[in-house]
Amino acid sequence: MHIMNLNKMFFYFILFFSTMISISSNSWLGCWIGLEINLLSFITIIFKPNNLMLSEVCLKYFLIQCISSMNFMFFILINLTLLNTFNYNNILSIMINCSLIMKMGMVPFHFWFPNIMEGLSWMNCFILMTWQKIAPIIILSYFYNFNFLIFIIMISALISSIGGLNQTSLRKLLAFSSINHSSWMMMSILISENLWILYFISYLFLIILICLMFYNFNSTFINQLFFNNLKNYPKLILFINLLSLGGLPPFLGFIPKWITINFLIFNKHYFLTFILIMSSLIMLIFYIRISYSSFMFNYFKMKFFNLNFKNYMWKTMNYTSFLSFFSLILMTLMFYFI
Repeated sequence: MHIMNLNKMFFYFILFFSTMISISSNSWLGCWIGLEINLLSFITIIFKPNNLMLSEVCLKYFLIQCISSMNFMFFILINLTLLNTFNYNNILSIMINCSLIMKMGMVPFHFWFPNIMEGLSWMNCFILMTWQKIAPIIILSYFYNFNFLIFIIMISALISSIGGLNQTSLRKLLAFSSINHSSWMMMSILISENLWILYFISYLFLIILICLMFYNFNSTFINQLFFNNLKNYPKLILFINLLSLGGLPPFLGFIPKWITINFLIFNKHYFLTFILIMSSLIMLIFYIRISYSSFMFNYFKMKFFNLNFKNYMWKTMNYTSFLSFFSLILMTLMFYFI
């Protein structure tokens, strides 16, 4: 067991290091090498022997990432060899963007993402939804076709919000939520890298809290949240963090969306703003459905259900939920005094 922990620590370090290679490289080959090392380290982290479901998940993830990496390298090589002769710049930028969008799991290459999320543990789901998106989205910001990305952002926002409506699995709900947030993150990095960092940190902050809560509730499906007759306080913390993830004011998740919407309206992208806001409202429907169900329905507590929150974890969740709730007020006061 001790050796397994050391192995995991080593591959977590490689996961972190490979992303740093990709985003700090000054050549396309360096970016590609970083993405490949990242793929191999993540597969090693999620793989467990004697588990058929995880073996299938690893194989699916490996195939998808290999296809996208091959496309990425192929079109980069074409770009380097033929661009001086033929004017293929627009087509090549779209193709390179498509390979990176496939790596991120955005629409229309999103079908693998909820299926792989369904087979992972909550910790690995958290890594897939956050850290694994950093390298592709930053590489995407180096060389992109603006009109194509705007189209991808709109269809990702719409399809992810509609696709999550008929889901009962919490992992699949968070997968569609992650696709929706990816469209917002892509829009934010097109505006400013600082705005993307703000958005990503707030999303990271909220998603780790929600994954921890679902892990400790031992919940996989929506109905488990109200079959388990929990106290109102844990439900309230879950309610606050879900609404914050949905971007409802005055919670933390609203701040980066607010800045993005202000920029889009200032630059007269009214239709794109409308699509993004409507998709967020649809996302809030199933966040509220989870919270409302857990508040309104009470069943007898099951004997095998054991809520195993440690004291330090409760304190962390209390403080972070407090910060999430009052963040907009604190930010407004900060801007006022500055």
